[in-house]
Amino acid sequence: MVKKKITEIQDNDILATPVMTLEYQVILPQGATLKKDYIEKLKELGITEVAIKEKEIDDSEIVILKSDIERNFKEKVKDILERHTYQKNKKLTELSKTADNIISTILEEEQVVERVFDIRERSTDIYEHSISICSLAILTALKLQIDKKVIHDIGVGCLLHDIGLRYSTIDFAHKNAEQLTGAELAEYRKHPVNGYASLQQEDWISNISKEIILYHHERMDGSGFPLHMKDIPYECRIVNVCDVFDEMICGIATKQTKVYEAIEYLKTFKNKKFDGKIVDAFLTFTAVYPAGTHVMTNEGEYAVVVSQNKHFHDRPIIRIIRDKDGNAVKEKIIKDLVKVHNIFIEKVID
Repeated sequence: MVKKKITEIQDNDILATPVMTLEYQVILPQGATLKKDYIEKLKELGITEVAIKEKEIDDSEIVILKSDIERNFKEKVKDILERHTYQKNKKLTELSKTADNIISTILEEEQVVERVFDIRERSTDIYEHSISICSLAILTALKLQIDKKVIHDIGVGCLLHDIGLRYSTIDFAHKNAEQLTGAELAEYRKHPVNGYASLQQEDWISNISKEIILYHHERMDGSGFPLHMKDIPYECRIVNVCDVFDEMICGIATKQTKVYEAIEYLKTFKNKKFDGKIVDAFLTFTAVYPAGTHVMTNEGEYAVVVSQNKHFHDRPIIRIIRDKDGNAVKEKIIKDLVKVHNIFIEKVID
């Protein structure tokens, strides 16, 4: 139970105790769901504070695409790309429709632009990677209020951005650039050019989508590849941010990192390698510690992240599972790090 001022009550809050007059006449019973008209009536009656039932903590992850939907999109993209041969497969045009389907699926989520998502480390599956950065880029573009037609082109570009790797024979999983031989690194860095060349003459794909294929590894400081460009188209800069983040958390041509480490990388190179406004938009929906992450607090307690706090992505709601002495905690102890100011996450436990 929590006390709330009448101005703090939200639609669908539930009364923990009855609301009564001074003569003990019940106005609203315990368990009543508060709607807008009820709230207004309480204000008219001069009631300034009520007891609200605290909401149950939802241990489930808030994901961009549900696993079965993501799997269907992945199989579709995989089927199309694996049958592609250099400049000879019109079936690629079906990815335009797939991009629209992903956009529609994301937009079906209620208040999608306002949500915080649990994005987790994954395998190095290149098709999952394409679906993932497509979803991330669409959400970022929505945050930036980009025109829907352009968002479609961004989605298509993301699904095709690594098509050049179809012509590569090197193993790039969980390897830093330093671990590749000179020849391997040179071949890997050709994949944007190879992909762009394979679709350059196609008239069904927009110039924006083609530029995403060619420039997705470029950086604003010129440190990217293959062209070392600094003047990168805006749509490509969106994909730059999403691509490097997803590559880091699934280990594509780099050592796999934790989500919070990938976020720190983006923060470190904001306004250097990456467009600062785009990084900020990306971080507004990305949980630093996804649901299910095991952490240790500054008080030495072991906990699991169960939910996120909007606007405070590094201060989630946690459930204590071991005390500071390492003993298992039997009762359900929930700590909301927005409300408990002296506790913070010290490290992630693998």
